[in-house]
Amino acid sequence: MRIIPITSLDQSEAEVSGIEDYANLTDVALRRKLEPAGGLYMAESEKVIRRALAAGHRPRSLLTQEKFLAQAEALFADFPDVPVFLGSEALLEQLTGYRMHRGVMAAMHRPELLDPAEILRTSKTVLVLEDIVDHTNVGAAFRNAAGLGADAVFVTPECADPLYRRSVRVSMGTVLQVPWTRLPAWHEAGRLFREHGFELAALALEEDAVTLREFAAKRPEKVALLLGTEGNGLSRAALRESRHKIVIPMHHEVDSLNVAAASAVALYALLDDVSVAGSTVEK
Repeated sequence: MRIIPITSLDQSEAEVSGIEDYANLTDVALRRKLEPAGGLYMAESEKVIRRALAAGHRPRSLLTQEKFLAQAEALFADFPDVPVFLGSEALLEQLTGYRMHRGVMAAMHRPELLDPAEILRTSKTVLVLEDIVDHTNVGAAFRNAAGLGADAVFVTPECADPLYRRSVRVSMGTVLQVPWTRLPAWHEAGRLFREHGFELAALALEEDAVTLREFAAKRPEKVALLLGTEGNGLSRAALRESRHKIVIPMHHEVDSLNVAAASAVALYALLDDVSVAGSTVEK
């Protein structure tokens, strides 16, 4: 491996070129701008990095400590020229802004976004996330989509970045496995779905909504399931494009589920033929 020791954050840029990718990882506003603009995302933990590499994503560097070098060697055996930054726990905490307890972190080259039309040609059930700003909810929705068998996930222009570190971690790396891309504005996105035979179904508290069970019993062949923001739900533009409105009946005066939980319930109802070999809980 190409190991580059970090002994101080004051080392010259030439000595540790690329280390800036890992700076201030807890500054969400900064990273949301810096990472897409820089063409990178962060993969944290051995499992997530393996999934990124399996998806064909290219690493640009790795950050770790001495005690995790064996993990690093196993991960990057096929990438001998990729720099591996090695530092103490205290120094890495100072660099990143938090205590790295998952052993390894990789700066990965961000793949190009897929063509929405290309995804729709080979899909039948997709999830659409409109303007969801919480990275935890985005990551959880992706994990639900992967686990329950959705073909793809679409996100709107203002939705949180699925490749942000927290989204990737909460999804257990499934954002690197499930096909996804960003949609254009709704007047164009709605037409795109219809051209490929999809009927848009919105989870929304509307007067003309039917229950999820009723909809699932007569689901169209191709469905795009829409979920909106944590507070206000779907926009009027999204609702205008949606042929179906769906509700999950609630009890005890609860009006709705968390958006990630709602995605799991709805996908299970629409994809209840999924075969499960066993039940496990990943931590």
